[in-house]
Amino acid sequence: MKSRILAIVLVIAALMPAAVFGQTVLKLAHLNPQQPFDVASAAMAAVFKSEVEANSNGLIKVDIFPNGVLGKEAETMVQVKSGVVQSFISSSGGIAQFYPLIDVTNMPFAFSSYNVGYKVYDGEFGKELAADIEKKAGFKVLGFGESGGFFAITNTKRPIKSPADMKGIKLRTMALPLHQAIVKALGASPTTVAWAEVYTSLQTGVVDGQMNPISITAMAKFQEVQKYITLTNHLYAPYVWVMNPKFYAGLSPDLQNVVDDAARTAILAGRGLSRIIDSSDKGLPALAEKMQVYVPSKAEMKQFRDVAIPAAKEFMIAQYKKDGELWVDKFFAAIDKAEKELGY
Repeated sequence: MKSRILAIVLVIAALMPAAVFGQTVLKLAHLNPQQPFDVASAAMAAVFKSEVEANSNGLIKVDIFPNGVLGKEAETMVQVKSGVVQSFISSSGGIAQFYPLIDVTNMPFAFSSYNVGYKVYDGEFGKELAADIEKKAGFKVLGFGESGGFFAITNTKRPIKSPADMKGIKLRTMALPLHQAIVKALGASPTTVAWAEVYTSLQTGVVDGQMNPISITAMAKFQEVQKYITLTNHLYAPYVWVMNPKFYAGLSPDLQNVVDDAARTAILAGRGLSRIIDSSDKGLPALAEKMQVYVPSKAEMKQFRDVAIPAAKEFMIAQYKKDGELWVDKFFAAIDKAEKELGY
């Protein structure tokens, strides 16, 4: 009963006007618990709030609405578009319904390291993608944040050592056509499940497995309902941090700079937290206490790549035609450039 009352209060608060007593209120939502020492999006939200409120001299107050309390991703995105909520840290699955070409950020086995990913999303490619999202979907993009890191695959059926082991497994995916195409190419059955329902779906056998970064898998306690984890590192998809463009345009240039700078700082904090979790007992060691961990050999990883990469490229061109081919080319060109700049 208390949790229901709290949820009702938070929703009512979210529907109140954005300016109270001369102070601009910025409502920021994300899907995870507000645990800034355990969850990247929570760390981003906490740092953003602190930076904005301090550097705006109190002219902007940031209210955080975590844990999907305002609704599922699509519902929250609509609230941002209408201006009821000013900002949302969305997964690529959440924005895909409004900007399908976000699929390009989910090309498998694209990044050789996190630093390459950071340079791509913080550089010219990220700026061009953000501009295209604003033009076609109507969202201001504050940046591409940390969603937890490289993806691993978990399931209850068997250890996954090669694509052959994926056959017959119902694997939860986000509402991303490319994710579904990759999973299908690997031999599993892709099943879309909303984030709020994933734990229960794994627990009841609606799906057999899921794929997410180590930190997200640990935060969601999936080790309680999963037996096996394979460190495929096959995806590194960012959160897309969106803001209502009219709200942003209504801020003074100085306050816009405050918001932009706070978002950049918050994204760095989220990335740092995820890397810390990955290397601490909160990450893989916590999962290994209850799950069997498997690290594929180079030969086994090649089997995954040889299936997933061609299928993903074929899908992007078939699904999005010239736009798909154009963005795939831009994406890999940006990766090549980043690797050269880093001396890889």
